[in-house]
Amino acid sequence: MTGRNELVVRLGRAAALSLVAGTVGGAAILAGQAIVARSRQYAQPELGLALRATVGRAGAPPLRLVLLGDSSALGVGVERFEETIGGQLAHLLAEGPAGRRVQLSSVGVSGSRSTDLATQVARALLGERPDVAVILIGANDATALARPTDAAAYLASAVRRLREAHVEVVVGTCPDLGAVRAVASPLRQLLAWSGRRVARAQTSAVLDAGGTVVDLAVETGPVFRADAGTLCHDGYHPSADGYRVWAHALLPAVEAAATVASRHH
Repeated sequence: MTGRNELVVRLGRAAALSLVAGTVGGAAILAGQAIVARSRQYAQPELGLALRATVGRAGAPPLRLVLLGDSSALGVGVERFEETIGGQLAHLLAEGPAGRRVQLSSVGVSGSRSTDLATQVARALLGERPDVAVILIGANDATALARPTDAAAYLASAVRRLREAHVEVVVGTCPDLGAVRAVASPLRQLLAWSGRRVARAQTSAVLDAGGTVVDLAVETGPVFRADAGTLCHDGYHPSADGYRVWAHALLPAVEAAATVASRHH
């Protein structure tokens, strides 16, 4: 999702949107909640986490998997590789029916928005071409109250570039920001509304660009809202359990993409 500084800026912008609040009093409430959010300690990237790893038995069918996007692609909120979404996806693919040997890498950057994907795509395509790319993006676009169509256009451009390089692409859309506990109502509802707008725009744009979409808000939002344990200590980024929920939601699409990619070998 995002680091502390980026989140504070975005929450401040959200609080300033007095028209959404409807009244001066409502805007004051949003501003107050943004101030409270500033005092919270948010999870930061673990510099010791491996961004490259190989998972699976030797001799198994190889799969080069790259993650792009925001802090979700790095596993911010957890401390061990096995707990990150990349690590959990790699293990699920290695242990699945195809028994793949997954060569995992991540070019995600904490705090990224869709405008940052162009640089990440360039990094992802350096060296050996990946077979499957998983993009996790949108939360920072939503908290910045970016125009959904603009964010979706940048995402679609990234998907097209990867597809033109013969990489299968799976996009996890903006998660359910109404599930975060670091932000109180009504600011939380504002962010949830913004997130759904971003996710809807992402879905149509990605499909038009030739990618596959997994709506994380629809698929996993109810679980995150019901179980506080799906978030890490900051009440904003996923915990190991939260990343596991996301990994299982993404797995069918990633497995299907891997099957398609294997036919091109």
